[in-house]
Amino acid sequence: MTDIKKIRIEAIHLDQDDPKKCTAKKLERRGLIQCKTRISSAAKRGILLDPLSESLLSPSDLDLIEVGTLVALDCSWKRIHESVRIISKTTRLESRILPILLAGNPVSWGKRGRMSTAEALSASLYIVGRKDQAISLLTPFKFGDAFLDLNRQLLEAYSSCHSQTEVEEMQWEFFDRPSSDI
Repeated sequence: MTDIKKIRIEAIHLDQDDPKKCTAKKLERRGLIQCKTRISSAAKRGILLDPLSESLLSPSDLDLIEVGTLVALDCSWKRIHESVRIISKTTRLESRILPILLAGNPVSWGKRGRMSTAEALSASLYIVGRKDQAISLLTPFKFGDAFLDLNRQLLEAYSSCHSQTEVEEMQWEFFDRPSSDI
């Protein structure tokens, strides 16, 4: 049996939320990720989890993550547009948005896409086939099991896809497709 190299994980931490509730900082204290406070010191290759991106994360992104880093943006949802704009100008990371998932954290429980940094990173790892690392990322949190229980069927479905297109179609098997403004 071969050892699977762990995916390198970083968070660009912009210090915009309550530090006591910051999941990225808790992951860093546990030695599971690195937090970068300066955008210029963040990874240069890999994927940036960007909730404003138009490109969905899919299992086909594993190669890009393996040669680089999985990077989350840890900022306030209230300042997401400003934060993403700054980072997209200063990094060459490939932006990806997660397919529809439900938050399991107590602040945004059950809301579509309003995940904590830890949930987003875990979901990303799960989707690209690194399920053990995904699950271990959530162990420091009381809501970790709730997140996995809420999303297990979705995560399994997304991780079985081969492309962004398949992931996009798969999410509409679980959720209503948005109506187009024609």
